[in-house]
Amino acid sequence: MIHAVKCRSDYFKALQSGQKSFEVRKNDRDYKVGDLLGINEIDNGGNYTGKSLVCKINYILDDFEGLQKDYIVMSVSSIYSDTEF
Repeated sequence: MIHAVKCRSDYFKALQSGQKSFEVRKNDRDYKVGDLLGINEIDNGGNYTGKSLVCKINYILDDFEGLQKDYIVMSVSSIYSDTEF
Protein backbone atom coordinates (compact mmCIF):
# COMPACT_ATOMS: atom_id res chain seq x y z
CA MET A 1 0.00 0.00 0.00
CA ILE A 2 1.23 3.50 -0.84
CA HIS A 3 -0.07 6.36 1.32
CA ALA A 4 0.25 9.82 -0.27
CA VAL A 5 0.85 12.38 2.50
CA LYS A 6 1.93 16.02 2.80
CA CYS A 7 4.97 17.17 4.75
CA ARG A 8 6.19 20.68 5.64
CA SER A 9 9.47 21.72 4.01
CA ASP A 10 11.57 21.70 7.19
CA TYR A 11 10.53 18.13 8.08
CA PHE A 12 10.76 17.03 4.43
CA LYS A 13 14.36 18.25 4.13
CA ALA A 14 15.30 16.43 7.34
CA LEU A 15 13.80 13.21 5.95
CA GLN A 16 15.48 13.73 2.57
CA SER A 17 18.93 14.23 4.16
CA GLY A 18 18.52 11.21 6.44
CA GLN A 19 18.71 13.37 9.58
CA LYS A 20 15.10 12.43 10.44
CA SER A 21 14.10 8.76 10.30
CA PHE A 22 10.60 8.84 11.75
CA GLU A 23 7.13 10.24 11.15
CA VAL A 24 4.50 11.03 13.79
CA ARG A 25 1.04 10.75 12.29
CA LYS A 26 -2.58 10.17 13.21
CA ASN A 27 -3.28 6.54 12.29
CA ASP A 28 -6.32 7.38 10.17
CA ARG A 29 -5.02 5.31 7.22
CA ASP A 30 -4.33 2.00 8.96
CA TYR A 31 -0.57 2.23 8.37
CA LYS A 32 1.28 -1.10 8.39
CA VAL A 33 4.95 -2.12 8.50
CA GLY A 34 6.07 -2.57 4.89
CA ASP A 35 3.71 0.09 3.53
CA LEU A 36 5.17 2.99 1.55
CA LEU A 37 4.71 6.70 2.20
CA GLY A 38 4.61 8.96 -0.87
CA ILE A 39 5.65 12.14 0.93
CA ASN A 40 4.94 15.39 -0.94
CA GLU A 41 6.67 18.56 0.26
CA ILE A 42 4.52 21.61 1.00
CA ASP A 43 5.70 25.11 1.84
CA ASN A 44 4.54 27.17 4.84
CA GLY A 45 1.51 28.31 2.83
CA GLY A 46 0.41 24.72 2.22
CA ASN A 47 1.39 24.77 -1.47
CA TYR A 48 3.05 21.78 -3.12
CA THR A 49 6.69 22.38 -4.08
CA GLY A 50 6.87 19.48 -6.56
CA LYS A 51 9.44 17.59 -4.46
CA SER A 52 8.61 14.11 -3.18
CA LEU A 53 10.08 11.11 -1.41
CA VAL A 54 9.09 7.49 -1.11
CA CYS A 55 9.75 6.04 2.33
CA LYS A 56 9.21 2.52 3.62
CA ILE A 57 7.62 2.01 7.05
CA ASN A 58 10.00 -0.20 9.06
CA TYR A 59 8.44 -0.08 12.54
CA ILE A 60 5.33 1.36 14.18
CA LEU A 61 5.13 2.48 17.80
CA ASP A 62 1.55 2.81 19.03
CA ASP A 63 -0.41 2.68 22.26
CA PHE A 64 2.55 4.24 24.08
CA GLU A 65 2.26 6.45 27.14
CA GLY A 66 2.78 10.03 26.00
CA LEU A 67 1.32 9.50 22.52
CA GLN A 68 -2.05 11.09 21.90
CA LYS A 69 -4.86 8.62 21.21
CA ASP A 70 -4.84 7.33 17.61
CA TYR A 71 -1.32 8.69 16.93
CA ILE A 72 1.71 6.59 16.02
CA VAL A 73 5.43 7.00 15.49
CA MET A 74 6.74 5.28 12.37
CA SER A 75 10.37 4.42 11.75
CA VAL A 76 10.95 5.09 8.03
CA SER A 77 13.74 4.82 5.48
CA SER A 78 13.87 6.78 2.25
CA ILE A 79 13.96 4.62 -0.85
CA TYR A 80 13.34 7.15 -3.68
CA SER A 81 13.29 10.90 -4.16
CA ASP A 82 11.89 13.52 -6.59
CA THR A 83 8.68 11.96 -7.90
CA GLU A 84 5.38 13.65 -7.02
CA PHE A 85 2.45 11.48 -5.88
